[in-house]
Amino acid sequence: LWNSLSAVKEGTEMLELDCHLTQDGYVVVSHDKNLERQTGYNIDISSLKFQDLPFYKEKLEVTFNSGHYGTGQDRRFTLLEDVFKKFPKIPINIEVKENNDLLIEKVSSLVKQYKREGITVWATEVSDIMAKCRKQNPFMPYSFTLRRGSLLLVLYYTGLLPFVPLGEGLLQFYLPRVINRTYIPEETFLRNKFVISVIEKLTMRKALFEHLVKRGMQVQLFVCNQESDMDAAFAVGATGVMSDYPTLLSDYIHKNPIPLAM
Repeated sequence: LWNSLSAVKEGTEMLELDCHLTQDGYVVVSHDKNLERQTGYNIDISSLKFQDLPFYKEKLEVTFNSGHYGTGQDRRFTLLEDVFKKFPKIPINIEVKENNDLLIEKVSSLVKQYKREGITVWATEVSDIMAKCRKQNPFMPYSFTLRRGSLLLVLYYTGLLPFVPLGEGLLQFYLPRVINRTYIPEETFLRNKFVISVIEKLTMRKALFEHLVKRGMQVQLFVCNQESDMDAAFAVGATGVMSDYPTLLSDYIHKNPIPLAM
């Protein structure tokens, strides 16, 4: 929560987070399902009650900036509800990584309780999970899954995209140039330079992004942790970038005024 406070203070206009469910049913903000990387304890969040969750490590490696570490004043895990209470007007992108009906139901319930349906985004890479999210709360905007993103590219390259309706409100994707430089993926095939080169050529299409923006969508590229990455993202037509370093992003925006959302 302390890191989010710092980000919002710097002018961040959207928060991105992942959620998991504790054994006693609390929705906790955490990037990882297993706590070993974040706390040193090899145990899943779902195996512990909220009050028994260990503290974050004093120094934690930044997931998308290998070899760099972050610290924070508050090392406790945060409830999604507390984030909603603290930032009632800030849009929040919630990635649901687990195919867990109760987790999806509880996230939706909190969104409704705090009247955030217009500014809280469903996000997941998995189409089956997204289907459940949308069924649970169809009033929340949602982003492209991997499957839908692949279809988007097919439609774009076949020229059919202008004629096909799209329900998504956001396209969110890694800036390919950060892969294997600041972000080291777990998937073996993504560690191949040729594969990343092909992905970059296929996906970083300014005409595609401009088309989506004209249709009212946001195009957000992440994780841009260097000014050169921010340059590249905005140059290709992104409407916003996500960064682990909100101060750096804020300084960049001030030096390079862009009439786009952060």
